[in-house]
Amino acid sequence: MAELGTLRALIRGFVARPGGPQPFSPEGVQQRARTEGAKVFRSVCPYCGVGCGQLIHVRDRQIVNIEGDPESPINRGTLCPKGAATYQYVVNPLRQTKALYRRPYATSWEEVSLDWAMERVADRVKATRDATFVERLSDGTVVNHCTAIASLGGATLEVEENYLIKKLFNGGLGVLSIENQARI
Repeated sequence: MAELGTLRALIRGFVARPGGPQPFSPEGVQQRARTEGAKVFRSVCPYCGVGCGQLIHVRDRQIVNIEGDPESPINRGTLCPKGAATYQYVVNPLRQTKALYRRPYATSWEEVSLDWAMERVADRVKATRDATFVERLSDGTVVNHCTAIASLGGATLEVEENYLIKKLFNGGLGVLSIENQARI
């Protein structure tokens, strides 16, 4: 029983109370949370299709923290390992942030403007569609389709985004192979 009394006395000696010993260093008192003064934006985790809520903390136009959203009914503030690592993916100095292009037969990539890259993609999509578009089958059936282009979406696309992709690729371009990754 004497051992229990000694243990209680030790614990009492370490409890923070006014004028008593404090459980932190002077350096710790000076530290501030990295989210202090940051504006918080709600977002959705970009990985799987579950749709976990995230809070993105931004200060001076820089992301300073990403964490689970405790108000999200889906994840209630928790994140899986991929979601929890989102901040490290965003601020990684090795993250590709510029459009690169490798010309035919070239041995290296060159940096190009995003406008140039988008125009290049648009030109190639149009050329491919023009070259492979089928208006009618041999029996006269109207099909208006293009089988040389496909679209593979991501599981995190929302219903509205999938709707627009379906309208553009299927209704606008005649693309038949559209997969939104909901079944993969």
